[in-house]
Amino acid sequence: MKAARYHALVAGASGVVGRRLAEVLAADPDWEVTGLSRRAQVGACAFKTIAVDLTDAADCKQKLGALANTTHIFYAARYDHNSSGPEPIDLNTNMLRHLVDAVEPAAANLQHIHMVQGSKYYGSTLPAYKTPALESDPRVANNANFYYAQEDYLFALQQVKPVKGRWTWSASRPHAICDHSTQYARALGMVIAVYANLCKARGEPLHFPGTAGNYRALYQCTEAALLARAIRWMSTDPACANQSFNITNGDYIRWENLWPLFADYFGMPLGDVKTVRLGETMTTSGMAAAWKNITNKYHLKTISYDRLVVWPYGDFVFGPTFDIMSSTIKARQFGFHECMDSGRMFIDLFDYYRREKVIP
Repeated sequence: MKAARYHALVAGASGVVGRRLAEVLAADPDWEVTGLSRRAQVGACAFKTIAVDLTDAADCKQKLGALANTTHIFYAARYDHNSSGPEPIDLNTNMLRHLVDAVEPAAANLQHIHMVQGSKYYGSTLPAYKTPALESDPRVANNANFYYAQEDYLFALQQVKPVKGRWTWSASRPHAICDHSTQYARALGMVIAVYANLCKARGEPLHFPGTAGNYRALYQCTEAALLARAIRWMSTDPACANQSFNITNGDYIRWENLWPLFADYFGMPLGDVKTVRLGETMTTSGMAAAWKNITNKYHLKTISYDRLVVWPYGDFVFGPTFDIMSSTIKARQFGFHECMDSGRMFIDLFDYYRREKVIP
């Protein structure tokens, strides 16, 4: 059997991006993969795993300091956060620092470090921001996020001798990452599918729960496996060294165009825009009981309602009244041409949920 060409260390391997990335790499004979997560992986994995607390520098040094064969570090981890609150900058930056400081000195053949970022880099959570966002756009002065701090740490480390010139970095910037796995409650496909079925059970049409402006605004999504393939590409193509890339499905959507398709898929009449706070209206005991009735009626998998969907994430997605757009021209110019129809992606997700008996 041919020896692996690369040895990947994937931080955040229990999350949606890290897990899919680790699986994509592990299926490639050029790669040997070790996944990192705070807790031990449950169930079968196609890659080796290490349980490590990235917030603990000593734990990182003890468990990761001997991984001398590492050629690539993929950082897809982040500190647990809710959908609306700010994410801690120092803590997230230290997690990356603890990992790199533990592995980099021992990994003589380290070639590349990749950071998974997002369109928050451009200020997408502010009241408005420049669109379509370009990788060459300057940092936003009032946009406090850990992406900038993580970059500054890596940029500074890269210039320190004897590190200078020994390895390169890259960064991916996706938005609204979607995946077929039902292990992750913070999933846009599940928000839509469960919301639709609860509306249907009450005899209601498929209303749009967000704002009127959001219904009409442009939006973008990124399928997780497509993102994983893009990360593999940019971490091995020499032209991508020390570059960042916006990675999305490549199209722009409007919910006003997709909502009729969703209503048809679930066999419901199309409703109007009916703005509600999903984090409030969908988390009541009555909604939990309604979902239990649906589960029993259609013999679905029994999943605790509070683990099924992160409803505030729906409010986060369906609230903004402005376009959320990142240009993917740079990735195409550098050689990554994969794209995906986002409407078709959602239908495929719904089909998968049905096959897995998660929704009726």
